[in-house]
Amino acid sequence: MVGDVIGRPGRKAIAQLLPQLREQHGLDLIIANGENAAGGIGLTPATAIEFFQSGVNIITSGNHIWHHKEIIPVLDTELRIIRPLNMPPGVPGHGYWYSDEVLVVNLVRRVFMGHFDCPFRAIDRLLEELPPWPTTIIVDFHAEATAEKIALGWYLDGRVSAVLGTHTHVGTIDTRVLPRGTAFISDVGMVGASDSVIGDDIDSVIDRFLTLMPHRLSVGKGNTTFNSVLVEVDADSGKALSIYRLDLELSK
Repeated sequence: MVGDVIGRPGRKAIAQLLPQLREQHGLDLIIANGENAAGGIGLTPATAIEFFQSGVNIITSGNHIWHHKEIIPVLDTELRIIRPLNMPPGVPGHGYWYSDEVLVVNLVRRVFMGHFDCPFRAIDRLLEELPPWPTTIIVDFHAEATAEKIALGWYLDGRVSAVLGTHTHVGTIDTRVLPRGTAFISDVGMVGASDSVIGDDIDSVIDRFLTLMPHRLSVGKGNTTFNSVLVEVDADSGKALSIYRLDLELSK
């Protein structure tokens, strides 16, 4: 699972690193959060194609998935892009993707971030639906509050293979396999400029804090941080065997 990919620096990093990481670690599935991939906010069809060409299998998202209108009709196609599951009825797209081997679910938080359906009850409903799901189930929980992420991890312990937090762009050090076999981390982190404020240009962000004037933030430049986690799952039981951080630094 690759953390939030921020703009062109993030897309270039995954293009350069993912093929060798797949070969080096024998990866069966690569998931990346792409909701900030196009100019630092949102996703476009063109940037999504870049992800797939780089080796990403599933693109997850979050609250910024609707920023570029041209992505909206694409969400109802066969492209493996998923939006948060706990959106109101009738919203375009799908909150999950599955095959015979794996189910990938995207949830978005309630705390601090807006009005969404309850992610806890939304995942409950999904897991109770037909058809019977594969044993391997991966959840990207796009959330602000660490406590909400940790609570969902415990809530789903033993029912899914992994709960992997995204959204804050700051990787956490709390990787662990919970007692009933669910791998967990509060936040995977980001793939974006190292010398930045969560992927954005430093001066641009500081100016916004000083003036409180709204303006478009520029994507940071320079070296790139690549944050990800590697999860190993037993295919028969769906229980996680291990989770550890896989963090790299890419020179400009």
